Amino acid sequence: MSKLKKQKMPLPVEACIDSLSHDGRGIARINGKIVFIDGALPGEKVKINYISVRSKFDEAVTTEIVTSSENRIIPECKYFMKCGGCSLQHMHTQYQVEHKQSVLIEQLNFIGKVEPLEILPPLLSKAWSYRHKAKLGVRNDIKYNKILVGFREKSKSTIADIDDCKVSHPVISNAISPLKTLISNLSIKSHVSQIEVAIGDANGAIVLRHSFAPSQDDIILLEQFSDDYQLNIFLQSEVDQSISALSKKHNQSLSYNINEFGVKINFNPIDFTQINFAMNEKMVSKVIELLVLSNSDIVLDLFCGLGNFTLPIALTAGSVTGLEGSPIHVQRAKENAKLNNIFNTEFYHVNLYAEKIGYNFRDIKYNKLLLNPPRNGARKIIGSLNLNKIKKIVYVSCNPATLARDAQILVHDKGYTLVKAGVLDMFPQTEHFESIAVFEKS
Repeated sequence: MSKLKKQKMPLPVEACIDSLSHDGRGIARINGKIVFIDGALPGEKVKINYISVRSKFDEAVTTEIVTSSENRIIPECKYFMKCGGCSLQHMHTQYQVEHKQSVLIEQLNFIGKVEPLEILPPLLSKAWSYRHKAKLGVRNDIKYNKILVGFREKSKSTIADIDDCKVSHPVISNAISPLKTLISNLSIKSHVSQIEVAIGDANGAIVLRHSFAPSQDDIILLEQFSDDYQLNIFLQSEVDQSISALSKKHNQSLSYNINEFGVKINFNPIDFTQINFAMNEKMVSKVIELLVLSNSDIVLDLFCGLGNFTLPIALTAGSVTGLEGSPIHVQRAKENAKLNNIFNTEFYHVNLYAEKIGYNFRDIKYNKLLLNPPRNGARKIIGSLNLNKIKKIVYVSCNPATLARDAQILVHDKGYTLVKAGVLDMFPQTEHFESIAVFEKS
């Protein structure tokens, strides 16, 4: 069998950038072919190196700015061109938000064939040091005899060699370099693949994912690190994904407060939470404002997680039912309701992506619905629900494409009107964002 020839890359060229892709790359047309160019902005002329050649499009990276856009700024982070954690640091923050809003509207129009009656003003928070959680890859680089701890490199599977992170909470950023030193001194340094860091309002934790159990000497080093940096330490086995505290003193819950509503949410370091606590609080407030609640409302909260929306909603609504696919999160939500002395909520473990979800919605007369699904959206559950009595739906999405797909179903099949939609800039400096949409039946 003959070997496939390695694709030869075109020579470096100059490119004129016409527009931006959804993920923030410049788009140019060179010799009639579309090229996606990392680090380039519309209106610019740039020099590029090709990194990938495909049948329908090519990919490249900017090597020099010949003519600069007024929307370009100097990136705050010295690792920006290498580290894949951020993609938009070369853009003014306002331009980032404008781009994200245009992506949302374009997806609603193109995929959903819908257009909101009103575009909500974008919700913003601080652009740096906002990230309370991070999954950092770990690699023992034998060739250079060093430990790497960080995010993946752009367009590569290798770990970027970084010592800090400008978008992460200072505790996370300041821990990266010491973590490299710690791992390099462990006997299992070649068996640690990931470190998950989570920072609550009052304390923090790290989770070491490993394929080989630490030695007693390793545990002594981990305990010392915990004391030095005031971080609880948990171990997670790659074999069965189980997580355990290094010792009893580390087995503490983390928490964050939704101050406007006086709600406290306890969570464990690997539980799903929003990584931007300040924006999360604004998001919860906006959802409750858009639901327009009273004590006569019976609300259904799908993909409810730890009760992040459910519990604040319950303070005004008559009752709230939260459904969630993770049994651990359901248990945690019940505990959080008890912690906050909120008793007009119910939580159930339900697979919201099953063909038959095994929960009867029809016996309860919900009149308002909150959807907050993962990236693959809520198409199946929308099809399972009896929406006849639900007059208002608020949909929070981390993927504008699946929001647009589901909006098409709600508007064109279920008889709703898309009355409002907007952007929540949950992840500044990256192409990712949260969207919020309101659907109503007359």
